[in-house]
Amino acid sequence: MRTLLKISLIIFCCAIVSSCMRSTRKKDVGNFTFSFAAYYGDNMVLQKAPQAALVWGYGEQVGSDVVVTGFDHEAVTTTVTELNTWSVKLPPIQDTNSTYNITAKSQDKTIMLKNVLFGDIWICSGQSNMVFTLDMANDAQAEMQEAKNYSHIRVFTASQETSDTPLTDLKGVAEPWSIPSQDSVGHKPWTYFSAVCWLYGKLLYQNRGYPIGLITSAWGGTAIELWSSANALAKCGIKEGKLDNLTLTHSSLWNAMMAPFTRLTIYGVVWYQGEANAGSPDTYNCTFPEMIADWRKQFTTNSDGQTNSLFPFGFVQLAPNRDRSKYDISTGFPDIRWHQTADMGYVPNYYMSNVFMAVAMDLPDFSSPYGSIHPRYKQDVASRLLTSALAVAYNKHTNIRYQGPQPDGYSLHEGDKTIRIGYDNRSTHLDIRSMEGFEVCCSTNNRSVCNKFDNSSRWMPAPIVEYDAFSVRVWYAACADNEHVVGLRYEWRESPCDLFRCAIYSKENGLPAPPMITVGTFGNNKYNRIRARKRVTY
Repeated sequence: MRTLLKISLIIFCCAIVSSCMRSTRKKDVGNFTFSFAAYYGDNMVLQKAPQAALVWGYGEQVGSDVVVTGFDHEAVTTTVTELNTWSVKLPPIQDTNSTYNITAKSQDKTIMLKNVLFGDIWICSGQSNMVFTLDMANDAQAEMQEAKNYSHIRVFTASQETSDTPLTDLKGVAEPWSIPSQDSVGHKPWTYFSAVCWLYGKLLYQNRGYPIGLITSAWGGTAIELWSSANALAKCGIKEGKLDNLTLTHSSLWNAMMAPFTRLTIYGVVWYQGEANAGSPDTYNCTFPEMIADWRKQFTTNSDGQTNSLFPFGFVQLAPNRDRSKYDISTGFPDIRWHQTADMGYVPNYYMSNVFMAVAMDLPDFSSPYGSIHPRYKQDVASRLLTSALAVAYNKHTNIRYQGPQPDGYSLHEGDKTIRIGYDNRSTHLDIRSMEGFEVCCSTNNRSVCNKFDNSSRWMPAPIVEYDAFSVRVWYAACADNEHVVGLRYEWRESPCDLFRCAIYSKENGLPAPPMITVGTFGNNKYNRIRARKRVTY
């Protein structure tokens, strides 16, 4: 608890520092200057074709013309609206090798965006593990020194701000669009630039070979309700309110730190959040999918249809926290991990289309100087994100095995008190690194639901006693002879295993099997399919 309080204070101080770096652009009615919106600037990346990039800003005189030039097409003309704003949709730009100077002219004034590239724009958001900066990660010095080699990646960091209503523009900018350097990607702890965002973008650039724009808009210690609009929360039965979390109100970060970006054409989003909801996880299986759906709707609508209505959304499944040798915790983080998949155990799924994830539960860092809740293994997180992003976000399903092993079914054998669990319809070769990790729910009746409100059941260890290339067999001798097996779960702990030592991995890609849970009647010698199961809530 003391560690968490220290971290919260550090993040709060970072917020105060960043708020002092806000833009001085005048946007009050009657006092506008001809300018671009706050998140445009020299050295930026705009979204490439087939999407069209939107560029907008502020005008001094309502009804005056704004002419935008600087790309290999005819000029685009618009007028200043009654809100003193102007907006243009550029022609889709396929050329990702050239730099552009985009000029806007109105009356006798000219403004320019210099050294602009066209590529893919990704927004990185969430709480402190997304704020966590590159200079804090493993191999930080080497990573920061190497950054100068990636001039076709550009980075931007929004200031940490709040608002009671959705804003059209940012209140402030912590880091304007910058070319990578030791300072721009590793300024100082908790400022900029996000380690996960940078490392993911670097790997993505290495694979795609064209410019990548990275935007970080994140705030440590923040719950998902702060990043969700009022409409999204209402779909989960959550009304407006205030969280104990830094005294912030529901939707206040969506309003100030995400809603403004919806007028920018983007390619996708990466999300690292959930720790702040672990204390009350029960609604996350609704709030997370609804937040994604709402963001997609808002981005598509406000970008005039240029941001894809199902733009790819990636997330990091929660990493470990407290030392497993000292704490045996089976609630909170495990619940959030499950709810991050809408209680399916994998993504994409029926409830979460075009969503990808990186499993991180096998990346403990109990000695992290930033607290065990902030592991420094961000390179591994980024690598796993990339693997799944290439398959889901860039449609390389056919030649990439982008997930860890997924259980497809199980069969109970009462004679020797074992359960066999099969994986991926025998298409994945398993790498077994530990014999621990599985548990069974033992019940005095066969109607138990195995949750915290059920007094008729208990979860007991079920070690692996046998395995082959495609399945494992676990032993449920911990259940008494008069008890029924009515549940099975895997790696259901806040910190389930040592580094890279959970039980099951894929030999092909080294990725860990994600946590899972299933509850119901286990028929003797009957193979129960779980890959096509309905949502398992408990």
